[in-house]
Amino acid sequence: MTASPAAALTARAHEVSPETVADILRLVDHETSSYDLPRLAAGLDFLRELTVHRLGRPDHERRHPGGACGDTLVLTYTGTGPGHIGLIGHYDTVWPTGTLAGWEQPGTSDDGRERISGPGVFDMKAGLAQGIWALRLARESGGPVPTVTFLFNGDEEIGSLSSRPVIEEVARGVDATLVLEPSARGAVKTARKGSGIFQVTAIGVEAHAGLAPQDGASAITALSEFVLAAAAVAAPDRGTTVNTGLVRGGSATNVVAGRATASIDIRISDMAEQARVDEEMDAIRVSDPRVRIEIEHAWNRPPMTLGTASAGLLDLVREVAREQGRGHLPDAAVGGASDANFVAALGLPVLCGMGAVGDGAHAQGEFVYPDTVAAQTALVAGVLGRLAGPLRG
Repeated sequence: MTASPAAALTARAHEVSPETVADILRLVDHETSSYDLPRLAAGLDFLRELTVHRLGRPDHERRHPGGACGDTLVLTYTGTGPGHIGLIGHYDTVWPTGTLAGWEQPGTSDDGRERISGPGVFDMKAGLAQGIWALRLARESGGPVPTVTFLFNGDEEIGSLSSRPVIEEVARGVDATLVLEPSARGAVKTARKGSGIFQVTAIGVEAHAGLAPQDGASAITALSEFVLAAAAVAAPDRGTTVNTGLVRGGSATNVVAGRATASIDIRISDMAEQARVDEEMDAIRVSDPRVRIEIEHAWNRPPMTLGTASAGLLDLVREVAREQGRGHLPDAAVGGASDANFVAALGLPVLCGMGAVGDGAHAQGEFVYPDTVAAQTALVAGVLGRLAGPLRG
């Protein structure tokens, strides 16, 4: 009996799974901290070489300089069908250069499943390799494939500061976008919180801490008061969280601090909360009137919700999953933001979390289950085959 196209695609994904895993680990070996421009450049060069090795030279290519951020690379492979799909993934990681040398492998999980680990393996170098192999498998299947535009950016972990306009440009030019971020334990991500990073600066009065402490107004003390008050602005029941992740200040232990800064991460589920947070942050007062507080309201990503445009895409992905024998594919709302937020805000079809299955994003020991790589790759490949015709219209 001849296997169905879905079964044949899945079987082929399992055949090439060792090569896919090897490509994932090669990407991990290239450390790409968001703040290390030379390593980002080298990592992107390798990612391009890997893509060309697996898929051939693209029909169109453009590398957008990132300035103080990693560059953004856009590669387009012309398909045999009229559809056009965007595959987005970031190659930067949160891990400082040198982390790999001291990384401890987690071994097998409690249920005996093998895990592969390394800085950025889950978030999101596995997704990059799986996306490349997905197009290769879709081509090998013999059916029509859409034109595929890959977008690889090196600044997602710090807000996609330089790549956002490129992401939006690519999204407007395709029929649908799949973001290869890690899944939510196998679930597709259809809703994400919006995010902002507020920069708070306290400007006090310096003085000698021993000779004339009364003449000083401590920026650090005032900032501490502000940070505690800011934490109270959180409303977890409404999906709003506030986290002060970075604090800097002072010049010496024997000087009343004249300046201190804090970077505060804020997550929201809807735009009404954005207005409330803005208002309540501005209303915070510190006890020493000699200290001036300055707040930079830097909202970065709007909330992502499952709009009408993306609901149809989710239905199609679920149909492909059923054809491949996976049963019902769940979807999830998560607290983290991604580049999918930008696409969703444009009202365009987008799904996120089409990449790795594992856990531990941004944590020591993040990992991927290698026994899921084939299924995730086959899913994206199957979706590409189904999207060889336009999704819209």
